Amino acid sequence: MRYLTRFFKDLSKYSTYVVCSAKAKLAADVAGSRLNWVWWVLEPLCMMLVYTFVFGVIFTGREENFPLFIFIGLTLWNFFSGNVKVSVRIIRRSKSVITRIYVPKLMLNITQLLVSGFKMLISFGIIIIMMIFFRVVPTVNILWLIPVMLLLVMLSFGVMCFFMHFGVYVTDLVNATDIILKLIFYMTGIFFDITLRVGKSYPELAVVLSKVNPMAFILTSARTALLGGGMPDLLCLGIWFVIALLIDIFGIILVYKNENSYAKAI
Repeated sequence: MRYLTRFFKDLSKYSTYVVCSAKAKLAADVAGSRLNWVWWVLEPLCMMLVYTFVFGVIFTGREENFPLFIFIGLTLWNFFSGNVKVSVRIIRRSKSVITRIYVPKLMLNITQLLVSGFKMLISFGIIIIMMIFFRVVPTVNILWLIPVMLLLVMLSFGVMCFFMHFGVYVTDLVNATDIILKLIFYMTGIFFDITLRVGKSYPELAVVLSKVNPMAFILTSARTALLGGGMPDLLCLGIWFVIALLIDIFGIILVYKNENSYAKAI
């Protein structure tokens, strides 16, 4: 409990640092670019168009409102995978800061979550425009998107803590992370409905892919709330909330116990 108490105290104490650092990173992302923040809109849109052509035209995607279906998947996946990739090197990249002043290392992850969260908000703005274009009428069940997104943030933070810690000591973890994320990427249903495509021939495998894989469950639940007007599997949602909370707790403890040795290791 003392580590959790310390975490929330640090979160309050260093909130100004976290916000300013996030703003600086966002500014650095577009420094020297003529289009500036417009790239945060163009990049996901272009990727959506490419994947829509490949999987919708060449592989004949049958999902309704296919471009919107893909864009929602890419938005949530990019948030998770982008944060995990950054977390592996975040200590080494922050060497100039952590070797001079004390900053709780968990605040580095919080900063990254804010940066990614801001970009994801822009993507959600595009999603709203696309829903209007495709005449998708939202229902009250769209509110279920709130706990689903909270689960995504909790899961991302917990996983980031572990990858941040082991990334200090295992240099090859960067390459391993890319391989792991690519494997999960194709098992998450970014471009297809797992129940529709896999469930007909392999119903047991569809259950495993859609519920045991947390990112597949999050994507399916978000699409259900936004496009289908339905509710997520509440039992599965509750189970993953508990698991994500445990991952967060153990990740926080792991980092606090070892953060004093990070500066020496890098």
